[in-house]
Amino acid sequence: MPRDHRISNLPHAIAPHGGYSNLKSYQMAEIVHDATVVFCNRFIDRRSRTHDQMVQAARSGKQNIAEGSMASGTSKKTELKLMGVARASLEELLVDYQDYLRQHGLALWDKDDPKAMQVRKLCYQKDKSYRTYSTYFEDCSPDVAANTAICLIHQTNYLLDQQLRMLEQQFLKEGGFSERLYQARSEMRPRIRR
Repeated sequence: MPRDHRISNLPHAIAPHGGYSNLKSYQMAEIVHDATVVFCNRFIDRRSRTHDQMVQAARSGKQNIAEGSMASGTSKKTELKLMGVARASLEELLVDYQDYLRQHGLALWDKDDPKAMQVRKLCYQKDKSYRTYSTYFEDCSPDVAANTAICLIHQTNYLLDQQLRMLEQQFLKEGGFSERLYQARSEMRPRIRR
């Protein structure tokens, strides 16, 4: 069946969406999630509420980025909300790691600590994954693992903060689905009549 070129050249109301696996924030959140599962299985009683809450907070950070990215085609407002939920979940997880260090009498690395800087340097590697950091979580002591997780969460939160600012500006400039739908319908009417 031949395509109607009048229709195929019309503007699209549904914006491109998805592609979350290419987002740096999602990639880092996935590393944080995988690392948290290993950390909790090694150092926190699996039957404890803390174990479950930390794993769920890490999962929520990752999953909300994916869900927000998929929702962006029809709702920038939903995308912004879910990215905010991801950010809040990772902040909750950050506090859990800080609490773990404090409650176990372990030192929190200063951001300029050479060990923290070494972990941060790995964040700039191309094609990084959990494997990039696995020895910190699978072979090291709980203080090194927790501090490494804290560095990774800070990096992820930084990326999410940047992403949220960009999405906010994009929403203010371009509007949401309703505005695009109205625009597309307005442009479609004269073309269809020809």
